[in-house]
Amino acid sequence: MVDCVDRGRLEARLNQGRSLRIKFGVDPSAPDIHLGHTVPMRLLRRWQERGHVPVLIIGDYTARIGDPTGRSATRPQLSPDQVDANARTYLDQLFQVVDESRAEVRRQSEWFTGFGLDQVLRLARTTTVAQLLQRSDFDQRMRAEQPIGVHELFYPLLQGYDSVAVEADVELGGTDQLFNLLRGREVQAAYGMPAQDIITVPLLVGLDGQRKMSKSLGNAVAVADPPGQQFGQLMSVPDPLILPYLELLTEADPDELRTMRRGLDEGTLHPRDLKALMAARVVAQFHGEEAARAASFEFDTVFRDHQLPADVPEIRIDREVVDVRELLVEAGLAGSRSEAVRLVTQGGVRIDDSLVQSWKDPVRLSDGAVLRVGKRRLVRLRLP
Repeated sequence: MVDCVDRGRLEARLNQGRSLRIKFGVDPSAPDIHLGHTVPMRLLRRWQERGHVPVLIIGDYTARIGDPTGRSATRPQLSPDQVDANARTYLDQLFQVVDESRAEVRRQSEWFTGFGLDQVLRLARTTTVAQLLQRSDFDQRMRAEQPIGVHELFYPLLQGYDSVAVEADVELGGTDQLFNLLRGREVQAAYGMPAQDIITVPLLVGLDGQRKMSKSLGNAVAVADPPGQQFGQLMSVPDPLILPYLELLTEADPDELRTMRRGLDEGTLHPRDLKALMAARVVAQFHGEEAARAASFEFDTVFRDHQLPADVPEIRIDREVVDVRELLVEAGLAGSRSEAVRLVTQGGVRIDDSLVQSWKDPVRLSDGAVLRVGKRRLVRLRLP
């Protein structure tokens, strides 16, 4: 926990012994969730285990706006069909962490479909333009003379009204959501309801060790990724992230974390071994213990013993001499010819053990050759 508003009142509510309604909103603006999304979900699961009720709100209206948080420009709007399709896969992945049988799932369309103009105006009167423009991203865009859509100003108001609609006792979110969560308290008070308490959790730093985990930044591990891919990605995190990942993504308790930190500080515990433990625990949560052990074994086979994994994907190539740019695109290892040029120029492409020196020269293939991009992406080439 990072922020708690109002901690004293929340403790009093807990001491009453009644089940609280813990609101958690998700905007299905993309079909997949990554490990960063699971940090608040894991806390939701703990509330569930203590008898409280997670109220999961599918933001099928706010997703069409897109949360302005951290954005330097207006987001493109999604269609209702896109939002619905994303919501289906989003929930499937979310329920790998949260117990579906003990959760309440609601959609904003339950209360916003048919929301009349008089209701919109009443909601708009719960805040001021000055208050909304206090958001750092809006302030930055104003200073940079970048446009802000009027519909974007409604995002925190719509999210706040969700708290009214579901009678939330507590709302949970990342630290980047604090502004929106506070608006929920204001909206509830304006509608004559007790204001929700707020809990924020840390943002998970991505694989680059610098910025928060985000698919758009290319530093994310998706929940839906296969076990071997998840394990390999987690083994690439910088050493300073090992303990935070164990704390935020696994069930490691404080005493265990202190022991691990002491081992790292005293040199009795090697970072590589602890990183492997962390990766295995995370993978096991989504794919099971057996899959985690197999992923660990395969990683050691490939990167420690320099052998090929057992399940190298194969593609069929209908010619023996090829343009390496076309080959990389055809194999799915590059999204375009220009990306293929960049990969070759950076020295990241090999065929078997031979480095591809130039993208300009055609290459001759042999049946069974292995095309590699970097350390982890490889395919076996099959000729007619």
